[in-house]
Amino acid sequence: MVIAVLVTSVAAFAASAAWYGVFGPVWARLSPAGAVAAPSPWRMGAEFARTVVLVTAFALVARAVGVDGVPGALGLALAVWAGFPAVILAGSVLHERVPVRLAALHAGDWLVKIAVVAVLLGVWR
Repeated sequence: MVIAVLVTSVAAFAASAAWYGVFGPVWARLSPAGAVAAPSPWRMGAEFARTVVLVTAFALVARAVGVDGVPGALGLALAVWAGFPAVILAGSVLHERVPVRLAALHAGDWLVKIAVVAVLLGVWR
């Protein structure tokens, strides 16, 4: 499982980087955090560590509930996405006045990232 988690973490990290590579100009218009020219090495390391935690947690939950294969993993991914990052981001819109477009941008990243995780771990199992 360790190799699957590491390979999947690299792929999910790359997918997220590609997402913000494409939508970086939108992020820069919506948030000062998005206007940073390039992330520092420590931020990239911290982001990769967050991705490893996400992938590990997903793998453990998938194993615990008996998910095998890509279709089941994608179903779990959708439930996890809707139940956690989407709900948290909606709360930031409701309670912290985060712009809807900014929350949607991050929600899209989460959806892509967790779908990549689901497909790769689903294939691995």
